[in-house]
Amino acid sequence: MFTVATLLYDDVRAFDFGVISEVWGMDRVSGGLPGFELRRCSAGARPVRMFPGATVSATHDLDGLDGADLVVVPGRDTPFAPVEPAVLDALRGAHARGVPIGSLCAGAFVLAAAGLLDGRRAVTHWALADRLAAGHPEVRVEPDVLFTEDRGIWTGAGTVGGVDLCLELVRRSHGAGVANAIARRMVTAAHRTGGQAQFIERPIPPVTTTRSALAETMDWARSHLDRPLTVAELARRARSAPRTFARHFTEATGTTPARWLVAQRIAEAQRLLETEDLSVEQIAARCGFGTTTMLRRHFLRAVGTTPTVYRRTFARV
Repeated sequence: MFTVATLLYDDVRAFDFGVISEVWGMDRVSGGLPGFELRRCSAGARPVRMFPGATVSATHDLDGLDGADLVVVPGRDTPFAPVEPAVLDALRGAHARGVPIGSLCAGAFVLAAAGLLDGRRAVTHWALADRLAAGHPEVRVEPDVLFTEDRGIWTGAGTVGGVDLCLELVRRSHGAGVANAIARRMVTAAHRTGGQAQFIERPIPPVTTTRSALAETMDWARSHLDRPLTVAELARRARSAPRTFARHFTEATGTTPARWLVAQRIAEAQRLLETEDLSVEQIAARCGFGTTTMLRRHFLRAVGTTPTVYRRTFARV
């Protein structure tokens, strides 16, 4: 059974803890999904006061991180406060054993205090990014992304960005099919494109005909990924000029049409590799990459492995 240890300490944010519990703490085995063991680890296995006021009991002392397949650190309401040395030592020990470690939102400050982000790329809530960079200049803060991974250390952006990170961690350990199934049960997107920049201090734009046409165009593109789609073609579907379409698309999604299309093609390739007995050449054509070389190049960049190795790991056929 895949074991996840979540680190608990005072003022941990209840939302972050709830996301972790929803992803790895729910028993979905009867629905055909794999089982997880979620360990709640605190110093001395003591109960922990969460923000904004609830208390959560621990199932393990900090030695609960031993033997875990993954360690996840939720953020806390006091991100700049000192962290117990025992907590930092436990994180360093897990990292030394080669265990992947992820943090949600302000949890990045805990990883930074442990020295685990030194020389690594990291993200936190956009409102805290400057403080993280100022307090830990050795960390390469990337404020605009939803999550980052750098040599086994994962960090997620603010609040709902933690959902993105947790689902990505499931995708990396158990495949896109399991991550998608959990996302459906959570009634959330399995993978959001774009970055955190799209959420920084901007009002939500009203629903307009242009935005409606954009959504329809995106739905149409997802069902025609086998075609060599261009921005000009998508703009025609949205009844817009290409330059105007590209601008509206980036404003709405936080990414360009070209990057969004690649992300959709990769997601479809993952699904086909897991569920269909098709050759890599057929999958490349079905997803619109044209050649296996292009599929492998984009797949390796996005997923960190080759289509063949991914299929060997996650195929259900």
